Amino acid sequence: MVPNRRAFLTATAVGALAAASATAAAATPGPLSPPPPTAPTAPTAPTALDELLAGNRRYATGRPRHPREDRRRRRVLAAEQHPIAVVVGCIDSRVPPELVFDQGLGDLLCTRTAGQVLDEAVLASVQYGVEELHIPLVLVLGHERCGAIAATLEHLRTGAPVPGHLRLLVDEITPAARRTRSAPGDWAEQTMRAHTAWVRDAIRADPAFDPAHVAAARCDLDTGVVSLLP
Repeated sequence: MVPNRRAFLTATAVGALAAASATAAAATPGPLSPPPPTAPTAPTAPTALDELLAGNRRYATGRPRHPREDRRRRRVLAAEQHPIAVVVGCIDSRVPPELVFDQGLGDLLCTRTAGQVLDEAVLASVQYGVEELHIPLVLVLGHERCGAIAATLEHLRTGAPVPGHLRLLVDEITPAARRTRSAPGDWAEQTMRAHTAWVRDAIRADPAFDPAHVAAARCDLDTGVVSLLP
């Protein structure tokens, strides 16, 4: 065989082997990629409420877990959030919802005003949670010895002027205070309960919140126990 022909056949064989190797490599499955992360299953409103009350029992009995606060949780939440409840609460420093319900980062969407008074910003924030984040539960949380309630009752007792922006709080709480003035028991407690229930009912009556279950509750400052209001 002449050298040129031998070289041609050798090159042809090498090329065929290379092509076969490439075909085999393409057919051999590589390492499996991890599946894309999936969003957690959305809880129902009863499930979310049960979780809040269970967390509150841990808090009230001095056995909180402080769950979901680590670096891994922060990394997950950097991409998306899936809160289980919207809490409409008071700004009082003694009633932070995440602690009272022993929940972690990303578990609660909280909006807080003195005396859990509603305004357009609060309603828009709740609507964002219900419509955009598909949160199934809205919980209005009042508490005993509320300063906004006390200020309203003092104004009604004495007729003293209400300074500046505090007028909004007094105006919003006054109807509940007037309705309960002659009710038996502590006037401040009765006003707080009536006002908290009214906030709940106002949210319930708004079609923007139809997809969610809306409830009201009271936090006892002495015991830390949260109880649902009728």
